[in-house]
Order: sequence, then C-alpha cells, then structure tokens
Amino acid sequence: RDIRNRFAVPPHIGIRTVMQMLARPAWGAAMLRRGTPTFATLKPYLPRNIDLRQLADFMNRTFTGRLTGDDLARIRDRWKGRLVLKGVATPEDAEEAAAHGLDGIIVSNHGGRQLDAGQSTIRALPSIVAAVGNRMEVMIDSGVRSGPDIARALASGAKFTFLGRAFMYGAAALGDRGGEHAAEMIHRQLVQVMEIGRAHV
Repeated sequence: RDIRNRFAVPPHIGIRTVMQMLARPAWGAAMLRRGTPTFATLKPYLPRNIDLRQLADFMNRTFTGRLTGDDLARIRDRWKGRLVLKGVATPEDAEEAAAHGLDGIIVSNHGGRQLDAGQSTIRALPSIVAAVGNRMEVMIDSGVRSGPDIARALASGAKFTFLGRAFMYGAAALGDRGGEHAAEMIHRQLVQVMEIGRAHV
C-alpha cells in the first residue's frame, strides 16, 4: 500500500494529493496553521534545524539492525530501572527477555506495516503468555483498533494493550479533539463488551 500510494519522506505531492487537499479546505487550513508535523518524542535527540529528508536518514541510521541477547544484557547491566522490550513475536524471544531480567515485553509486529503476511499478535499472544506470563508483564500492540480488540487481548492473557492508529486517525480527522473522541468511542465499546460478557456468565 505504501508503494502504491507513493509514500515517501519527504512526502510526494502529486495531483491526487493536491485534489484531496482541495476537497477538504478546512482541514488544509488547519494543517497550514499548525505547521509541519514533528516527532516530538525524538526532538531532544535530533540535530537542530533538521529537515524531513535528514530526519529520514537519521531514522534509517538509528533504527536498523537486530537486537541480540548480548545487547539486552548490556542494556540491562547499565539500566537499573524498569526495562520493557517491544517487538516480541515468539515464545523463544520472550524467554530470552525473561532470562535477561527484563520487567516486561510488548508483543508487537509494529502494526504489521512492513510485512502484512506475518503472524498477528493476537495469535502469538497465548503461547507467549504461557511461556513467561508468570515471570514478567506481557503487553500487546498491533492490530488493536477497538474496544472488542482490547477485550480479546485481555482475555488472551495480556495485562495491558497499546493503541496508536486509532488516535492518529482521530487526530487526523478532527484535530485536537480527535484523540479524545477516539478514546471515548473505544472506552464505550470496551464497557459494552464487558457488560454483555458479564450478562452471559
């Protein structure tokens, strides 16, 4: 989908993009007022006055390679606070995280964006919980989009779920209030699922 939509950093602005922007003038005006989106959590670590192309290069250099058991041991040795590993997809990787004294893991395929044929996190979750759930906190993200999704994850053994895309969609559609709107919707859905489940017990 990214290739088909010509996703790039900096973004490719073609006729289709311009037409979409013209069809939503209020959204376009709001975007112009707010300026270029930034990675606020990365800002302290980025060079000053970095442009989007330089940002893409920085991220390619920084977020490459595979984390090994030796890397985990080195980080655990230097960091005495709580340590959580994201991106765990197999019981074997979960066991290695537990063996290095990590406090928790996040079962994740990073939204399935890069390999949509990979195993879903909800399918991987039960075997990971069975392997390490009594030794560390097991959390989940990727594929969690609604209240029922949260209920499924908790029923499958997760202690906590993360959501990203739902809030991004909300903010993209409704601006500042979009994130709160998405949270309210998801909360209502989760409560409804729990109430129906309790009624059938």
